[in-house]
Amino acid sequence: MALVFWNAEGILFIDYLEKGKTIAGEYYANLLTRLDEKICEKRPCLQKKRIIFHQDNAPAHKSVLAMGKLRNLHYELLEHPHYSPDLAPSDFCLFPKLKLFLAGQRFSLNQEVIAAVEGDFADLTKNHYRDGITVLEHRWNKCIIKNKSEIINSFFHC
Repeated sequence: MALVFWNAEGILFIDYLEKGKTIAGEYYANLLTRLDEKICEKRPCLQKKRIIFHQDNAPAHKSVLAMGKLRNLHYELLEHPHYSPDLAPSDFCLFPKLKLFLAGQRFSLNQEVIAAVEGDFADLTKNHYRDGITVLEHRWNKCIIKNKSEIINSFFHC
């Protein structure tokens, strides 16, 4: 399993989970620390800017440790409504092309898979990453407006 952190400029950090390991709050909070280090290294201009962070509602992401880490890092968390898998930008921007690229290939070693994944991501243009963020913004706005109108409608209709 790979956890991919990226922005409109490209990949910031990928963590490859060891076989048999699971992602819990502590593990994820430590990843956020490593992500922040990568942001400082790869995108130093972001150090003085507001960082809007998007994640889904997985238990490890919503754990007390992870949420505390996000507050400590001063990341602004973008709301992710429950049951909204269409708002995961990696699922609609990065992974479909990667799945096509990897289809039918066999790898003997984990390092071969990692090299293939990172090579495929490196071949993507900055426009691809920017477009993914733009699509997220459009989908997010559409979803939030829909959810708010459903709440308002349920409030006014008995």
